[in-house]
Amino acid sequence: MKKNNRKQGRNVMAFLMLTVLMITTVLSGCSAAAPKTEAGTGSTVQEAVPAGETAQDAVPAEETAEDAATEEAAEQVSQTEAAATDEIPQAPDVSDDYTLKKVVVLSRHNIRAPLSGEGSFLSTATPHTWFQWTADTSQLSLRGGILETMMGQYFRKWLENEELIPENYQPEDGEVRFYANAKQRTQATARYFASGMLPVAIVDIERHADYDTMDETFTPKLHFLNDAFEKTAMEEIAAFGGDKGLEGLDSQMTDAYALLEDVLDLQDSEAYKNGELTGFTPGNIQIKLNLDEEPGMEGDLKTSTQLADALVLQYYEEEDPKEAAFGHDLTMEDWQTLDSIKELYSKILFTSDSVAVNVAQPLLVEIKNELQEENRRFTFLCGHDSNVASVLAAMGVEEYSLPGTVERDTPIGVKLVFEVYEGPDQQDYCRIRLVYQTTQQIRELEPLDLDTPPASFAPDFRGMEKNADGLYLLEDVYTRIQEALDLYDTLSLTAGSAEEAATAAPAAEEAAPAEAGTEAPAREEETEEAPEEEPAPEETEEAVDDAA
Repeated sequence: MKKNNRKQGRNVMAFLMLTVLMITTVLSGCSAAAPKTEAGTGSTVQEAVPAGETAQDAVPAEETAEDAATEEAAEQVSQTEAAATDEIPQAPDVSDDYTLKKVVVLSRHNIRAPLSGEGSFLSTATPHTWFQWTADTSQLSLRGGILETMMGQYFRKWLENEELIPENYQPEDGEVRFYANAKQRTQATARYFASGMLPVAIVDIERHADYDTMDETFTPKLHFLNDAFEKTAMEEIAAFGGDKGLEGLDSQMTDAYALLEDVLDLQDSEAYKNGELTGFTPGNIQIKLNLDEEPGMEGDLKTSTQLADALVLQYYEEEDPKEAAFGHDLTMEDWQTLDSIKELYSKILFTSDSVAVNVAQPLLVEIKNELQEENRRFTFLCGHDSNVASVLAAMGVEEYSLPGTVERDTPIGVKLVFEVYEGPDQQDYCRIRLVYQTTQQIRELEPLDLDTPPASFAPDFRGMEKNADGLYLLEDVYTRIQEALDLYDTLSLTAGSAEEAATAAPAAEEAAPAEAGTEAPAREEETEEAPEEEPAPEETEEAVDDAA
């Protein structure tokens, strides 16, 4: 009883914090704007060059291509090593010689309740009681709303400092755009972010589908499929498993599976005792690629992803880290090991080259259009981790691991940020960053400002070169996105669209001679849905609840 009262008390405190935060957001909009700093990101920046220098200052004019490559590699190491310090990991600063002109953000929603509710498989897979969530199944939690408002406040201070928007900005028609998937958690995330960034403006959050359903733009589904495409996609997915191919996809999960069983105390659970779940075994993954559906999976990796996802969300919400782990003492590395299960699930389903181009096409179109929209200053697109992962993969992102966070690929609330700058040579440049709250910032509800910013990381992209200041030519970014769109067009012309596939079978049947006596069977699509109480893993979420 005391435990329940304590949790209810924390929920009340969180609600009060959100109320105070909303009031502070409005009042702080009336305060004096912060003087512009060199980077606009605070004094805790992890610099890739000596203090007091810009990246441009640190690179001699006669630098060779080899020197530039060495420095870029060191920059990536510097960002990653920041995780081992108390500093907030930061991408290198942009020189004051550049002027910010536009920002386009693709965001994952913030903290939600698990995608399975009370009485579901989650409750039978452990003898312990899960955290009492502040929201219904799959919906944005109270903490998620607070964190997203904080992130919006930070973006406001950063954009004011960069002089992209004035203090107490009330945008003219077309200057800003907020567009979110129709699921509750994505709509609410966009709303909270907007309230932090534009506290005195009336902001419309676009919704292009029925409430709490999936918008086509944010649904990471296969838009075309034929035997040749499926063969290529499966070969690319199998490559993730090394020499063992598909059978080796989760062979590296042995330790993670054992840790998950231990944290859940699986052998004491109802599911274990009735034989429903006796453990997690590598090597039984089955990949499902069906036209006009999201890539799917069956096997222990899917089941374990659902459970690992719920544990990580519980760790974000539960004040006592030991209680979040059901009485076990876990290190940061242990939590990362648990989350590696979910990371592998997402990697397999959404980041192979062919699948990524296929499922990310609608969002790539949105991003390119927003970057090219002349009157736009700021765009916020809100979806799921599969959206962020597939867009990055379609653009050819190099492998990376985010520092300072349990989720090292697409953490909760992460923002994929495209920043357009005018350079000193009057050319347009683009910085691409992942901006996210560290696990500590999430758990401690640490306020964000220019002195204590969220973490950020600048990934690299295959075949794309940054200049001495760490920026891409904007034209190169356009070209990379267009290359992905062109590849989509090429593949879809040979594979056929969902609409073509839907009409092909009736047309063939009508044209077939009556005397043939038999009909060629149409390709069967698996449409079986997981029971509501046991959805597939999230976007990872995605697979679980129409895309999480």
